[in-house]
Amino acid sequence: MIEKQEAQQILEKMLGKGVSFRPDQWEAINAVVNEHRKVLLVQKTGWGKSIVYFLSAYFLRKESKAVVLLVSPLLSLMRNQIDMAKRIGIIAETVNSTNSTEWEEIIERTRKNEVDILLISPERLGNKGFLEKFVSFNIGLLVVDEVHCISDWGHDFRPDYRRIVRIVSNLPKRAPLLGTTATANDRVVRDIEEQFGKDLLTIRGALKRESLKLQAVRLADQSERLAWLAENLPEIPGSGIIYCLTKIDCERVARWLKDNNINASAYHAQMNNERKEELEKLLMKNEVKALVSTVALGMGYDKPDIGFVIHFQTPSSIVAYYQQIGRAGRSVDSAEVILLGGKEDDDIHDYFFENAFPERAVIETLVELIGQFPRSKAEIMRSINAKISEIEKCLKILEIDGIITRNGSRYIRTANRWSPNSERWKEIIHQRKQEYKDVKALFELKGCLMKYVVSKLDDNLSEDCGRCCNCAGDFRPRGTNPQLVQKAAKFLKNRFVRIEPRKRFPYRFEDMIQIPEPLRYEAGYSLSIYGDAGWGRMVKEDKYERGHFRSELVAASKDLITDYWSPEPFPEIVVSVPSLRRPYLVSRFAEALAKEIGLSYIPDCVVKKKETHEQKAMKNSSMQFENVLSAFDVSLDLGGKRVLLVDDLVDSRWTFTVIAYLLKKKNAGAVYPFA
Repeated sequence: MIEKQEAQQILEKMLGKGVSFRPDQWEAINAVVNEHRKVLLVQKTGWGKSIVYFLSAYFLRKESKAVVLLVSPLLSLMRNQIDMAKRIGIIAETVNSTNSTEWEEIIERTRKNEVDILLISPERLGNKGFLEKFVSFNIGLLVVDEVHCISDWGHDFRPDYRRIVRIVSNLPKRAPLLGTTATANDRVVRDIEEQFGKDLLTIRGALKRESLKLQAVRLADQSERLAWLAENLPEIPGSGIIYCLTKIDCERVARWLKDNNINASAYHAQMNNERKEELEKLLMKNEVKALVSTVALGMGYDKPDIGFVIHFQTPSSIVAYYQQIGRAGRSVDSAEVILLGGKEDDDIHDYFFENAFPERAVIETLVELIGQFPRSKAEIMRSINAKISEIEKCLKILEIDGIITRNGSRYIRTANRWSPNSERWKEIIHQRKQEYKDVKALFELKGCLMKYVVSKLDDNLSEDCGRCCNCAGDFRPRGTNPQLVQKAAKFLKNRFVRIEPRKRFPYRFEDMIQIPEPLRYEAGYSLSIYGDAGWGRMVKEDKYERGHFRSELVAASKDLITDYWSPEPFPEIVVSVPSLRRPYLVSRFAEALAKEIGLSYIPDCVVKKKETHEQKAMKNSSMQFENVLSAFDVSLDLGGKRVLLVDDLVDSRWTFTVIAYLLKKKNAGAVYPFA
């Protein structure tokens, strides 16, 4: 039996003399260590949930030699927590995708009882080789961090988390369970209780964050929001995080801030682990004013003195919003939280909603295909017109549900009966759309922002915060500097997108996997991101409403090609990608562009032989490649001339890839794509 006084001594060893337990921390530790209970801990961000599981692990390891297993989606962001555990002699090791060369050694040390806590990502539970080694371990405590991910009602549902339920059912009889989260409303709590068992002890605390000052500012145009950041960020104390919805927006905002002498860097999941760790350390040491991040820098990052969190775009829900603003103000008396929102937010979230779950037709076709005979992922992609991400999502769901299994690279149908749960998926998407409306309501709300936020998380006991813009008045201006807005608008129009050449066919073609370098196009450029701030909205409007591209786009394209890009050696002729659906749209633009640049335009050089589906309707590389493969021909020998190849849009790059391949076979010199 562990007494609170003994636990208090270890807490001070971990955090320093004079530190005491916060309300509910000892109660949770007592339930896990002394009573061997299943515990669900729902506490506000910054409350100290990691203290509960590290101290529980410390005492349970003294009691038995069984290993503590901690499942978390955020292993790369737990470095500082692992360092904290070392202060009380806890040896913690991680098994994740970034350290695969160390797995064997870590598992062997765990088997020899040299590791106290083994931290794994939920994806590892789908690895048969790992599971075979793992089942031999004696588990003394299972900790499920960010446990809301196990519920498909949760804002951050991850199918791999459902594998945890099987581990729970196979735990030794006296092995306790601890699930932790800051963002589980009543619906999610009920779902977790159903999956973990009704004997689950739920410990919930108040969610109001006293140190946070909230303000919501609606600025529709990106140029206004960029101007607002450049003007206000230097005045906000401390360092912090600016959240964006996409990787492109992170890079764009960071670039703008740097151009305005503000030390900021982009941070997103596509970065390698070393770069992310470097950026985390810069923020930890206050050597950067802001990291401009996607949700990749969200749950799990623990810097106590973050001075601000700003949302450049509206997050998906109050739950996601609360999780992200919870990074701020943990050890400071006051931190600023500012929600900005714009006209692009709805389109981005509509895309996320549409892609949250697989289409019923796709998953049914997939089950039927695999039922015929075992297939690899590449074979599936050639047979189903679906994005690779959707196919992978289907495969993961079906594998977790035991409908298919994997043998090497091939998927095999099991004998288990199955029907898609599409009605539940529709209900969840409907719920998520409502949750998005809830967070947008912050812009129009007249009452206390913090009280509204925590009430949406089913904490209805909180009083007005007395600090937000509605309680105490605006603490940051809502207007913008007109000169800065103009500067930002010009900046957005000059954010060109590089078009890199494809290097591989999606499958073996003409007995090749690699596209030979002499048959590839050179790197090119796109004037804008379609439909985006800057030129992108103009391109979208001209294509679908006006039916022709205006002269401003021709002039801007000429400036990009001759001044910004200036390919060397320079193109000699201009060729356009033909369309039977809109025969004059691109050809007239290309002809006008050629005239502006002073090059010859060669009409009908590339011929479209047959009508095809619009390329945007093709969802994966195999389908996109096949859609254009037999659609085009080149009508003349190019005699070594260098080509500027013009299209209205570029997405998959397969149209440019195939036409450049054909042009090169007709003796074209360098081919430069432009869209």
